[in-house]
Amino acid sequence: MDLNCKVKDFRVEGGKKIDLSRWPTNIPPLSDSKADYVEKLAKFREEIAQLQSVLYAHDRYSLLVIFQGMDSAGKGGAIKHVMSGVNPQGCQVFNFGPPSTEELDHDFLWRTNRCLPERGRIGIFDRSYYEEVLVVRVHPEILAKQKLPQEFCNPPKLWKERYQDISNVESYLHRNGTQIVKIFLLVSREEQRKRLLARIDDPDKNWKFTLNDLTSRSRWDDYQTAFEECFENTSSKTSPWYVVPADDKRNARLLVSHIIVETLRAMPLEFPRATPEHLQELEQAKAILEKQSD
Repeated sequence: MDLNCKVKDFRVEGGKKIDLSRWPTNIPPLSDSKADYVEKLAKFREEIAQLQSVLYAHDRYSLLVIFQGMDSAGKGGAIKHVMSGVNPQGCQVFNFGPPSTEELDHDFLWRTNRCLPERGRIGIFDRSYYEEVLVVRVHPEILAKQKLPQEFCNPPKLWKERYQDISNVESYLHRNGTQIVKIFLLVSREEQRKRLLARIDDPDKNWKFTLNDLTSRSRWDDYQTAFEECFENTSSKTSPWYVVPADDKRNARLLVSHIIVETLRAMPLEFPRATPEHLQELEQAKAILEKQSD
């Protein structure tokens, strides 16, 4: 399954300045109707499930998919709709909210490193260690709670050092078999306003809304700057960032599916081949079973 667009067009080239205001939050529909959307998404889910089965059997690589975005960008919905066909044994999903007291007593990568996917599995991070150069940057009062040694708490040097730490860790993980793909769901300020209002108006979605959502919204421009500098410094050939237009949820989910499928296709995966010794054991087992009867 493929779409009439190229995922490379949504990929961030690291090391170059990025202006998110120039990136679209919406693109022409990638499906002709709701039925067409459902069919395309189902085909993507089927292929992801098939590729995940090979990933699991091969047991040499893992895939880490990181989702970031402003509140109501659709991270949870994308994860739910895109990954619902994957065998639960081969997929691990983690959501990272405000750090606990225990987590604050460790380095900023500790809590996410504990949740990295095992070989053969797909790991999904709904928010991630990137919060440490996004939310923490926009809200310095959070940084004050991290109890860093004073000599190392010196923004903006701190952010550059964290970008480097993150890039080093991602390079290390890549060399050890973890393919990382990072997806930023880009929603417009107006679309976010509509979605937040919908959460307030729908009793079944009230639980999704807190006043903190408005606090983050009031710092919109600061967040855009933080995202831009983050992408410039941490997108690489082996651990790329993709900026996905997210005003249209159907489009976003199809694009996310396409990105994940292409990433898995590019990995050198295959089912393990039986050794001559194993083939001989199989023949012996077959002969025994064929002679047995109820």
